[in-house]
Amino acid sequence: MSKKILILTGPQGAGNHLWSKIFSLHPEVFGWKSLLENYWEAHRIAEPFAAHWRDPSLLLGFDWDQSEYYFTSISVPLGIKETRWVPNLKLFIDNLIKLGLDVELAVCGREKNILQHQQTRLRQEVTIPLLLSAIDDLDIELKFVSYELLHLYQKRYLKTLKFNIPVAWNDARVENFLEEDSNIKYIHHVDNHFLDECNRTGRTLKTRP
Repeated sequence: MSKKILILTGPQGAGNHLWSKIFSLHPEVFGWKSLLENYWEAHRIAEPFAAHWRDPSLLLGFDWDQSEYYFTSISVPLGIKETRWVPNLKLFIDNLIKLGLDVELAVCGREKNILQHQQTRLRQEVTIPLLLSAIDDLDIELKFVSYELLHLYQKRYLKTLKFNIPVAWNDARVENFLEEDSNIKYIHHVDNHFLDECNRTGRTLKTRP
């Protein structure tokens, strides 16, 4: 049986750290285990494959006998303004395939408007186009995971995910990871909306006011 690796990528601020915790939970998965003990860690320092993302040729010398299942994650881009860089997803994946690994790619997503607000606040710019360009250049199947669906359906959602590594959907720590929904700080009460009366009465609205 070939070794299996799941790669998680996505826009900055799309829930990469949360998903990294989820996918690293299973005891048989070689993943970002130190993140399970800390609220947050920097990708460029603590992620087990951080150096390999900088230099994918290092994958050739990695000890692949440590497990049958592997997980790694990277945001596109990584860093802020002058320090940011775009990881070479294609080269990283190609090197893994050359080594005979079964590679799958998960792309995490978050509500678009919230994501844009978050990136503008923290990065001073919207970097979503860089991620879209990077995944458009890939020949591998894309599988998407949602921050909102994870918080809404929790373990029920995780149970439906089918990847090449085992997902510990029933781990008790999942509930702890989902105690805080970072979307809340971007959501504000709406007093009324023009569709409210239609919903209450069933009245048809032919055009938008």
